[in-house]
Amino acid sequence: VTMETVSLEHQIQSVQRHIAFLKKEQMELLHDLHLEILRLQKHCSELTHDLEMKELEARQQDVLDRELEEKCRVMEAQLQEKERDNLELRKELQHKETLVAALRSSLRSKERRFLEELKRRSHRVTILDTELQKQTEAAAYLS
Repeated sequence: VTMETVSLEHQIQSVQRHIAFLKKEQMELLHDLHLEILRLQKHCSELTHDLEMKELEARQQDVLDRELEEKCRVMEAQLQEKERDNLELRKELQHKETLVAALRSSLRSKERRFLEELKRRSHRVTILDTELQKQTEAAAYLS
């Protein structure tokens, strides 16, 4: 029973470390996404300004516009993919938190059963010790 308790404690600690790791990774991912969005916004602003400052021929303007639109679509697709990944990480984190709660509950239940069994055995040992003492006294008396 003690080995199971230690094993469960190790499992709980391991799950907690995994949760902490996932939280840290999620926060880093969010931070990086925010930085990337700011960088992309700045980049798009610079490109737009350059386009306004230069009077290119209509054909060149259309080509640049299409390129910019494609880059934005690619970045939006990447952003959506990162958001999906983030959502999956949140679901996994929630699942692991549920597992931790279940493991804690199981551990408390096993601990209660262990303590109850320990009480029963302790009581039994006391009874047997008393009985042995009586028999020893009776044997000493008879001899």
